[in-house]
Amino acid sequence: MYQIVPVAPGEQQFSGEAGGSPLKKKLANEGRPLVIAGMLGCVLVLAAVVAWCYYSASLRKAHLLKTELLDLNKDGFIVRNQAGAVLFSMAFRSGTLDLDSCSKEENMLSCTQSDSGKINFFIQTVRLKDTVMCYRVRWEELQNKHSVEHAMAYNDSHWYGGAETATQYWPIRIQGEEEPQPFITSDVYSNRKAFGGILERYWLSSNATAIKINDTVPFHLGWSEKDRTLRFQARYQDSPFRPPEGRPAFPELSYRVCIGSDVTSIHKYMVRRYFPKPIKVPSPEVFKQPLWSTWALHKTAVTQEKLLRFASDITKHGFTCSHLELDDRYTADYGEFDFDPQKFPNASGMFEKLREDGFQVSLWTHPFINYDSINFGVAVEKGLFVREPSGELPALVRWWNGIGGILDFTNPEAREWYSSHLEMLKSHYGVTSFKFDAGESSYLPRQFSTLVPLTDPSTFTRRYTEMAIPFSERAEVRVGYQSQDISCFSRIIDRDSVWGYELGLKSIIPTVLTISILGYQFVLPDMIGGNAYLNRTTGVLDGKNGLPDRELYIRWLELSAFMPAMQFSIPPWAYDKEVIEIAQKFTELHETLVAPRVLELAGEVLSTGDPIIRPLWWIANEDEAAYKIDSQFLIGNDLMVAPVLEPGKQERDIYLPAGRWKSYKGEHYDKGPMYLDDYPVDLDEIAYFTWVQQDN
Repeated sequence: MYQIVPVAPGEQQFSGEAGGSPLKKKLANEGRPLVIAGMLGCVLVLAAVVAWCYYSASLRKAHLLKTELLDLNKDGFIVRNQAGAVLFSMAFRSGTLDLDSCSKEENMLSCTQSDSGKINFFIQTVRLKDTVMCYRVRWEELQNKHSVEHAMAYNDSHWYGGAETATQYWPIRIQGEEEPQPFITSDVYSNRKAFGGILERYWLSSNATAIKINDTVPFHLGWSEKDRTLRFQARYQDSPFRPPEGRPAFPELSYRVCIGSDVTSIHKYMVRRYFPKPIKVPSPEVFKQPLWSTWALHKTAVTQEKLLRFASDITKHGFTCSHLELDDRYTADYGEFDFDPQKFPNASGMFEKLREDGFQVSLWTHPFINYDSINFGVAVEKGLFVREPSGELPALVRWWNGIGGILDFTNPEAREWYSSHLEMLKSHYGVTSFKFDAGESSYLPRQFSTLVPLTDPSTFTRRYTEMAIPFSERAEVRVGYQSQDISCFSRIIDRDSVWGYELGLKSIIPTVLTISILGYQFVLPDMIGGNAYLNRTTGVLDGKNGLPDRELYIRWLELSAFMPAMQFSIPPWAYDKEVIEIAQKFTELHETLVAPRVLELAGEVLSTGDPIIRPLWWIANEDEAAYKIDSQFLIGNDLMVAPVLEPGKQERDIYLPAGRWKSYKGEHYDKGPMYLDDYPVDLDEIAYFTWVQQDN
């Protein structure tokens, strides 16, 4: 600090003279840095005030963008548990939010702008009960017509659900990089990279999180192995989805994320909330006794003589039969509804003979009418076909048996015409039911029109499965979309006669578990031994005319005995006496041990929707090992099955969840969870364990 020294007596004091005093000049020069420093200080203080205000505003904005354990930012959102660990994370891939456009009102966060323009975005928190918290999410474009895409991270959890696939794993495996494809029902036998004939927009994770995509979304699914994400996309461009009539093609991605206390309870909640349930249980006889199909044995060469011999052999070898299924090519042309007189010269007499011998018969049917059928012209004249986009001409489609039209099941006249022909077969011949084949939306033309416009092509699948309702006691379908309430058997797609995960023996448990999680509980696991297709059959040896490998057939038979229903086509007597005896043993075991438990659980499905065939984590949701096991399953909570699924093996490793278990050999285990390494299982055995009630 500077101080002015007083003038001494006698000294002259200078003031106001030109040039000023030297002292004053010195002080003026030395004061300039002080002024500058002061100005800088003011600037720094102002900057600090601005920073504090910005920081305070940021804190307020951060608080604004939080709601009930969810944090929103411009690039996505995360959901945490009470301890702060991340349970669920979703990234916005197609755009970022303008956070300045966001606001919060009670339990809803909403934003009106993204980096691409106006949007309608919100996340609404819905606390349904103490153990379930749900978040409704919606991103609707109001200017951009391209797409909306969000990417869900795996977060080191295991995920289940979605769709039947050709190569089925449990839990889901993300393999490679896949751009989002239309999530519609498809024939995965002919297109093995597609989504299957049974699918729902629902996924479930081991960390008790579930996600359900809304029905109105033009939904496409992709994935990234590198990023470990599922890619959820909404778009109308280059897509079979169409916007509702009169509405612009602005895409909307909306879904609900729900968090529960454990994976079993959150799945129970989602099923009760979002899936329709069956209204009745199909015929108990189909659960108890095997169904016998002509398909794998005779393919399209089936005749009246062969069918009668097949029935006679079933009886001669001491097997029971819920019903015979007469498959493909009993008609002269595809799209007709009466018997080919060359192959079935006395169809009425044939049915009478079968009834006398105690057999009921179902017939194969499909939605196609080939152009060379006499019914093609009838359907054109009546306007029964799916049409080209103009609506003027029927759209021709290619399917595995030729080229023709596909009936428009949104048209009441087409439904009535088709149904009346099925009813005619039932009344004239005493047909008991039908095998409804095909029905996937992938058989629709890329561009088409229907009487009732379809915004989602998979709605066609739902309309087709409705045709099975009058025959649901013994009917089977191979497709499903929002059709859990049809109340008939759901058959998994044709299996190849191989061991592996691609439509082979190992794929059966993952597929049955997947469609059970999707709400389809009355499962028919296709034909024992597979379909014996040429070039897709293991062990075509010994002049057996393309029979599946003997060991494969036996292991397949044993697994099928613990499924809700059994289906033969390749008969046990095509092999040898030992195979016949093993088949008799397991059909009896199915009827006496498995079917009573399955029927009890089937009755519960009507009210709960809970699976009949359950994963191990259903009773062990804190057990990490249980989430990864794909070769064992539960029937209810108290019967665990561990089949041998490897060639050349008469032992396998078995995982026992916590609890007291009794093996089929009478052994007791009560120190679980535990592994039984190399547990012996002979060729004529399947390992199964019953849960033993704890003593009080």
